[in-house]
Amino acid sequence: MKKKLARQRRALKTRAKIAELKMVRLAVHRSNCHISAQIFSSCGTKVIAAASSMEAEVRIKVPNGANVEAAKIIGSLISERAKAAGIDQVAFDRSGFHYHGRVKALAEAAREGGLKF
Repeated sequence: MKKKLARQRRALKTRAKIAELKMVRLAVHRSNCHISAQIFSSCGTKVIAAASSMEAEVRIKVPNGANVEAAKIIGSLISERAKAAGIDQVAFDRSGFHYHGRVKALAEAAREGGLKF
């Protein structure tokens, strides 16, 4: 339980700073089986774009949604959907997860897709 509380504490600090800046937020959630990303409006109440390894088109490409390849696909997919919604700059919210592995792969793929953060 201590590990989960530490992650939640890190997430609260990051979200407080992003709310203070009033920026559009790219939130990442990682579980043992999947990874997902959502882009929230600056007020934090509306989801503008979303991508997940649970989607059918992603599961065809990568059956196991809990690896770096799936994270790269989700990163490029979320950047395409953000561009379609007219968003090019976001604040990266890693939800308290450490910046390595799948979270890092998703972020780098989103940057390569054209998102700035």
